[in-house]
Amino acid sequence: MAKSLQIINPKYTASAVRKDQYPDSGLPEIAFLGRSNVGKSSLINSLCNYRGLARVSGEPGKTQTINYFSVELREKDGEAIRRTPFFLVDLPGYGFARTGGQKRQMWSDFIGEYVTQSPHLVMLCLLVDLRHPGLDIDRQAYQWLSEHGVPLQIVGTKADKLKASEKRKNMIMLNQIFPTGHDAVVHSSLKKEGSAALLERILMSLDEASSLP
Repeated sequence: MAKSLQIINPKYTASAVRKDQYPDSGLPEIAFLGRSNVGKSSLINSLCNYRGLARVSGEPGKTQTINYFSVELREKDGEAIRRTPFFLVDLPGYGFARTGGQKRQMWSDFIGEYVTQSPHLVMLCLLVDLRHPGLDIDRQAYQWLSEHGVPLQIVGTKADKLKASEKRKNMIMLNQIFPTGHDAVVHSSLKKEGSAALLERILMSLDEASSLP
């Protein structure tokens, strides 16, 4: 019987904009970051099979806080079942944020503080719209994160918007533009394409973190 992975028991836990507001549970964290409107909230809801978990907005820059969701990754391998608890962390999108009726360019200081100083971050999923690989703003985010030693997994979102040939071509581009040591995952929240591959990467990252002294 093939191994199956599933996120269960998702629950909103906390929001933060400062380090002293981070949950103090010691659980490992898998964070999600991307350009505003890249489909981050939809991906989180799709992974957790919980439509209303993360708020989906058609307006870029709507998420203004770091949002923590406690979840468990359930691994069933034959008769053996293992559950691994962790935090799924939804970070505000970069690019443009709307505050006070005005649009302003944004990479909030508290995002940088989180990704460089959170003691429990084990992997950050950098989401890139698969239709537009290699945008300058995504390249800049990747370069900054790489320079700061953040462990990355690239995820190409909105895969259902492309033909199969375009997906293959743009997947190759993602791996060339954003090398991480792991192949990019192509994902569609609408069709749930790529969820199994992304859960495998999350499990690998959690297992690697738990084996560290």
